[in-house]
Amino acid sequence: MPDILYDEVPSLDLNDFRNGTDAERKQFVEDLGNAYNNIGFVAIKGHYLTNEMSETLYASIKKFFALPDEVKQKYEIEGLAGQRGYVGKGKEHAKGRKTGDLKEFFHIGQEVKDGDSIKDEYPDNVAVNEQPEFLEIGIEVYEKLERTGVEMLRAIALYLGLEENYFDDKVRNGNSILRPIHYFPIEKPDEVPEDAVRAAEHGDINLITLLMGASADGLQVLRRDGVWIPITALPEQLVVNVGDMLERLTNKKLKSTIHRVVNPPKDQMKSSRFSIPFFMHPRSDMDLTCLDNCIDANHPKQFDDITAGEFLNQRLAEIGLKK
Repeated sequence: MPDILYDEVPSLDLNDFRNGTDAERKQFVEDLGNAYNNIGFVAIKGHYLTNEMSETLYASIKKFFALPDEVKQKYEIEGLAGQRGYVGKGKEHAKGRKTGDLKEFFHIGQEVKDGDSIKDEYPDNVAVNEQPEFLEIGIEVYEKLERTGVEMLRAIALYLGLEENYFDDKVRNGNSILRPIHYFPIEKPDEVPEDAVRAAEHGDINLITLLMGASADGLQVLRRDGVWIPITALPEQLVVNVGDMLERLTNKKLKSTIHRVVNPPKDQMKSSRFSIPFFMHPRSDMDLTCLDNCIDANHPKQFDDITAGEFLNQRLAEIGLKK
């Protein structure tokens, strides 16, 4: 099938998969696969996140990032490789780059509530004393996005010719991360490094990413023909894209699409941009060895065998969060 050069992200309704007829479910799976083969992103409605939850979390993160730097730095916990709590300005960079991105962020991770021994692998979430509600609403949003992600992975599994529940046990209590991001104002744009951007072009590490609507434009995706196109999630939608782990597992049948957050015009650099992606990770022992049904004479195996935990550690080192 030839590439479809989308000018915008295709929009799908998860209700068609969750509650639809057999024909509607089949169409959803087909449309999802086509989108992921061509542009790597879809806009999804019919998810579990309410507008009220989204607005509450955005209000809370804006209050947090408005705190003085010395207060925020109390929540940057040494030894965690940025996996929980605050990560300061410019500390993360894209793979292959040295210049830090013009952003700061906060990580909220998995809350294991069923006695699963995997809890021992995860650091505790970091509560913000000045804002007790921040972690509370963050965990609520995390759980809604995780539930949505499970259903997206079920549709992906069917597209790949797998059992619908193939991913269920692999992402149960998975190492997923909710990341509120602040692309901070630049008061003197001429004084930042010439190649510094809000988020340099990159692919995500994880299986899939679910992105709530951002507070401003700037997200762009690299289309198959080399053209960058803008991505905007409407308030009621989530933008969901393929990550590097899913690309490895499927031997590039599903491609992790390169994307970036560009700087606004210089006269707008003094304004903030906020964004909240949910990076859906599996458990660390998930085997990312390429699926047999994604390998053939025309598509030889392209990746070495590796577990999700090993791959994550490699990438955290490459982007500057782990030594």
